[in-house]
Amino acid sequence: MDIASLIKRVARGKHGSEHLMQAEAESVFAALLQPDADALQLGAFLIAQRMKGETSPELAGFVEAARSRIAGFGQSKAAAGAVDLPCYAGKRRAPHTYLAAAMQARDGGVPVCVHGVEHIDGRITAWQVLQGAGVQRAASLAEAEAILRHENIVYVDLAELCPDLYRVYMFRQKLGVRTFTNTVARLLNPVQCDGQLNGFFHTPYADYMAAANRLLGQPRSLVFMGAEGEPELYADRQKLVLKQQGNTVCRISYPQAGLDAYPREGMDLNLLEHRFSAMLEGKLSQRETVVMARMGEAFAWASTAACPDIWKMEE
Repeated sequence: MDIASLIKRVARGKHGSEHLMQAEAESVFAALLQPDADALQLGAFLIAQRMKGETSPELAGFVEAARSRIAGFGQSKAAAGAVDLPCYAGKRRAPHTYLAAAMQARDGGVPVCVHGVEHIDGRITAWQVLQGAGVQRAASLAEAEAILRHENIVYVDLAELCPDLYRVYMFRQKLGVRTFTNTVARLLNPVQCDGQLNGFFHTPYADYMAAANRLLGQPRSLVFMGAEGEPELYADRQKLVLKQQGNTVCRISYPQAGLDAYPREGMDLNLLEHRFSAMLEGKLSQRETVVMARMGEAFAWASTAACPDIWKMEE
């Protein structure tokens, strides 16, 4: 395919750039994901997209291209009620309360598939705390599905799940800026769970990600501004939450809890890991108690859609 012509369309600058159709986005990214793809063209496309900004159809096309590089994708599906939990930001300012809630959901019979990257400089990743809690890590999609059936929770790393996407994801170290591959990884839903809880950091991505999930046929998802970019709801103040169910996307809200604001300063990273163990033992602060309750509601809705009155729909 003529990759150069597509790069040209998205790289024409502020007033001349064009968005790609979903099929075009899928085709060009599928070509650029190949191990022998031209590195200059790949880097140019990543930067051009960052400068232009991705659209929902483009994101959906990129996700489809990445899924095509996952061995065994689409050959089977997670059990009904499973929840996809993408964790690609890590934490440094407060414990991983959302993962404690995931463990609680697992104990309540909700299968949870966690995926992310093993290491993020200056942060504690999902795998670093789940490993200490005895959660098994899958080396392939087939193994992830098997572990999920038996353990009700599994972790799968992007490096093993989709090496080609991981390689491009790691271009951030060379380019110095985050690329759309971070969002693509969050939308992968590798074992095709019916429900998804997806956090983001930058506000515009709420609409982009929810609409991309709609285009991808995701049955239901909550897409929300999460603590430090992870899929963790806040307790202290209203945060943007979109509920996507089939082709319907609506904005919902929940009451403030009157607590102190989320910490702005980083914690000792060793202490963060220890706090997670304490949470699993039921030793929760007031804020952690509220977040656990909110996340419990979110997991319940994502699993069964049996909570139609989850919080409230905004006017």
